[in-house]
This record gives sequence, C-alpha cells and structure tokens, in this order.
Amino acid sequence: MKKLPGILLCFSVALPAWFLGRAVPLVGGPVAAILAGILITLIFPNLFKIEFFNGISFNDGVKYSSKKLLPYSIILLGFNMNLFNILRVGGGSLFVLFFVFVAVFVIILCTARMFKLPENTTTLIGTGTAICGGSAIAAVAPVIRAGDEDISRAISTVFLFNIIAVLIFPALGRLAGMSDADFGIWAGAAINDTSSVVAAGTIWSSYAGENTALTVATIVKLTRTLMIIPITLALAFYTTKKLQNNETGNFSFVKVFPWFILFFVAAAITNTFFGIPAELTSVLVQIGKFGIVMALAAIGLNTNLKQLFSSGIKPIVLGGLCWLAVVLVSFAVLRYIPLL
Repeated sequence: MKKLPGILLCFSVALPAWFLGRAVPLVGGPVAAILAGILITLIFPNLFKIEFFNGISFNDGVKYSSKKLLPYSIILLGFNMNLFNILRVGGGSLFVLFFVFVAVFVIILCTARMFKLPENTTTLIGTGTAICGGSAIAAVAPVIRAGDEDISRAISTVFLFNIIAVLIFPALGRLAGMSDADFGIWAGAAINDTSSVVAAGTIWSSYAGENTALTVATIVKLTRTLMIIPITLALAFYTTKKLQNNETGNFSFVKVFPWFILFFVAAAITNTFFGIPAELTSVLVQIGKFGIVMALAAIGLNTNLKQLFSSGIKPIVLGGLCWLAVVLVSFAVLRYIPLL
C-alpha cells in the first residue's frame, strides 16, 4: 500500500509516453517517459511532499519503480531472442561488433580523466553507445549502483545521437553505395537504440523495395544486445572489487551479481527451444518494454534538473566521440576488411 500511489503515478506517466513512442518511433517511449517525468517534477517541485493517509506519499512507489522494474523488464526482453537466428545472421557481424566495442573502450579510456565526469555516467554512456542504448543502460545501472541523474544524462545523450543516426544513415549509405546487407549490418552495429535501428532500416527498405536491410539490421542489433550479458557480468566483478576496497565490512560478489541476467538467458533459451507461441512472446516482450518505459518515468520523476545539467555539455561531447568512433570504425571494417 505504501508503494501503490507512486507506482500508479509512474504508470500514468508511462502510458501516454508509450503510445507517443509508438506513434513517433524517432522519439521512442523511454525518452518520452523520462522527459515527461522530469517536466512533471519541474512543474510540481513539491510533488513528493504530498502525503495521503498514514503518511503515505509518492516517494516509495517511485523509488520502487525506478530500481526494481528495470531488471524485471529486461528479463522479459529475453523472449524476443531466437539464438539460432542470431547465430545464423548475427554471427557474420561479430567481427564488426568486436571493433565497435574496442573503439568505445579506447575512447572512454582516453577521455575519462579529461572530461572529469562521474564514473557511473561515463560507464552508462559507454555501454549505451556500444551495446543497445536504453536497454543496456537499464541493465547496467543497478549493477554499478548508478544514480538517477547518471541514468538521465546517459539516456539523454544516447537519444540525441539516435535521432541524428536515423536522419543521416540512409543518405550516407546511399552515397557510399552500400548493399542492403551491408547497410543492415552497419545500422545494427552503429545505431544505439533498437527503435532507431528499425526506423533507419525501414527508411532504407522503403527505398530498396525489400526488407533485407531491415531484417539484417534487426538481427545484428539483437546480437549486439546479447553483449549485455558479458558486459554486465564484467561490471559486476569490477563493482565488487571497488566496493571491497572502499567499504569497511563484508561485501560479496553475490550482492551485486546481476541475477536477472540469468533469467534473461533462460527466457532466450526457452523461446529458442520450447516453441512458445509467437503471440505469447510478443505480449511478454511488450510488457517488458512497457516496464522499461515505466521505470524511466520513475527515473525522470526522481531527477534533479539542476544536478542533471551540472556537468554541462561534457556528457554530450563524450557521447558524440563514442558514437562517432562506432560509426566510422564499423563503416571502415565493412568497407576495407572483406571478411564478412
């Protein structure tokens, strides 16, 4: 009961954001939700001071939604994974994806000290750019104990370059004389968010008259999404070591281990080998996506706008460098290393 008012508030913010995202894929539900949450908090700064019976407020439910809904929702996205399709089509993109991850790692390593951003912000921008935008940020955030401001900065930065990518990728691919398959791999490897990958693939396919680019881009993006698993586990190990060094008292890997990733893998295996009806998997995945939108609405409601902009333009510059490296490196590998 203490959580119910806050949960209902997040739901009421997420629902219109969800439909807006479906109507305008370029924006997407997650971004609409987090922006709506920030705007509501800005307009009603005393929202969390409102109390109902027995001292119940929005606070508990909003905090619950921002922390717990993310991992639960990621689990449901696993039902969108068919391991055979990913191995068949996505296997050819692994070479490109390897260079993408290396490029982002090098940029983060070389510029982190220069920008002097919070470590969690840098980590989220890097993983969001290298893997799959908002879903990667959602998966990594609870593992590294990121604050709502860190998540908001990362989501906003990734969103900016998603828009740029959708607008320029089809034209750049045409200028470069790319084939449908090459453009699909490039879009899937270099555009951050799944909705933006689908949008770019759809634009290209409308020119080409067939769905090859869209299909390849989607599967490459799903292959890239699977990288959430090793990255999250690696960050869990790193977080454990850091906390052991910084905190007095006992701290074990079990406390930060992303257990939801195991359920995510189980969902993918179940979908691959046990023939779940497509209608059911579609419903489960949509629930998972709505859960992410609802969690990001809660994060927006928890975001302090003043703290969000305290780092100025630095997160955008860092995100831009990471994204530019991904775009150029993936294009160069496709063009000059004929191993695919």
